[in-house]
Amino acid sequence: MAVALVTGMAAGRILLVGDEKGVRRALRARLGADGFEVLEAGSGEEAIARLAELSPDLVVTEVRLPGFDGAALVRRARERGISSSFLIVTPRAHVATAVRAMQAGADGYALEPLDPEVAAAAVSRALERRQLERDTRELRRRVHERYQIGNVIGAAPEMKAALDIIRRAAPIAGPVLIQGEPGTGKALLAQALHEQSPRREGPFVKARCGGLGATLLDSELFGHEHGAFAGAVGRTEGCLEQAAGGTLFLEEVATFPADSQLKLLRVLETGRFERLGSAVPMEADARIVAATGRDLAAEVRAGRFAEELYRRLAAVSITLPPLRRRKYDLPALAAHFVESAAASAGRPVHGISAEARAALVAYDWPGNVRELEGVIERAVAAATGPELSIADLPAHLRGPQPPACSSDGAILPGQPFAEIEREAILRTLEMVSGSTSRAARMLGISVRKIQYRLKQYGLARPHGEPRASQ
Repeated sequence: MAVALVTGMAAGRILLVGDEKGVRRALRARLGADGFEVLEAGSGEEAIARLAELSPDLVVTEVRLPGFDGAALVRRARERGISSSFLIVTPRAHVATAVRAMQAGADGYALEPLDPEVAAAAVSRALERRQLERDTRELRRRVHERYQIGNVIGAAPEMKAALDIIRRAAPIAGPVLIQGEPGTGKALLAQALHEQSPRREGPFVKARCGGLGATLLDSELFGHEHGAFAGAVGRTEGCLEQAAGGTLFLEEVATFPADSQLKLLRVLETGRFERLGSAVPMEADARIVAATGRDLAAEVRAGRFAEELYRRLAAVSITLPPLRRRKYDLPALAAHFVESAAASAGRPVHGISAEARAALVAYDWPGNVRELEGVIERAVAAATGPELSIADLPAHLRGPQPPACSSDGAILPGQPFAEIEREAILRTLEMVSGSTSRAARMLGISVRKIQYRLKQYGLARPHGEPRASQ
């Protein structure tokens, strides 16, 4: 007999396959009472035709069928690209055939005689597994989409350079070092690197290493055997083992004790490690992405970090700029966080007032992007209108705000001249649809200077500087 679910139906569709009409009738009545839509097929050939027509999610089939057995049914279904789950019903004498069906792609088997109540419970479990697999695939798809490089907000030159390194480094198997102040988005970039790499289908494991002593850190990374140290109960897998086939993200690698640094170096050199309390070597099949908020080269010079480990990690190195050096990105980041926070909280907030934007741009953000996100989330929760106002922001962001030069308050007293010049050039080019000659006349500078600045900003054409538009 065969059972199948149809996407979108509350309980699902079930197809029962078998040549015993009495058994099918009893199961149909029991499963129908649970809200399933139950269909039937009396042979393997009929089942194949109905599976192709219905695209069921689950198939429950007798192992002995007219024409061919349940294992052949599973194999033929898989050859035709039918992804339904299969539950094989078999007498004890035919368990070997059921095992062949499992090898062909069935999800499980049950022994005859199959009581209708037992069958209903087995079907429910099988459908729950099916739904869990769907949910897992959907979650994986959403994660992959969320962490696409193109979704990372970063038009500032330093961010564009960092994203370019991520794109070029993604296909490579070697380690990557990401440096930047706390809150600059190191974990986000590490996840984006993983999602662009050939290891994207593997796990992305974060090892939170900051503040751990040598023993606990080694246990976190490499795992331990029972009794390896005081309090070590049972065998435990470390993050390196959990990340097999994927990426291991090491937070605050600069805080590693000297002995742990050497163990990590050996992993990078040999591709092997041992659990604490074991002398059996294990393969290390995880890409290492290390992060730190410290200047790791300075840590090497001070003798606090192993030079050879630094060289290994920094073969591909990315430095994320603090938010105060990428004010050009701030309005877009703030707008993104408003949209996200409003959706999560169910609040009708759709924008930011010019006065509030000016306050956000004027602030130095010592906590960087993470601090900005927290401020926006709290402001959205407190907002009384359709857009965030200056009154919705924390007190330390309010106070006298200098008048903005434009509607979004991008140019402020005390802002570095290079940022003001950049803003003027880019906004003028936007207004004249990219014509460098018209922008030059409006700004009172040469076309060559605009082309030179665009090259500095990383906005020049791929094969040379922008041509002057006429």
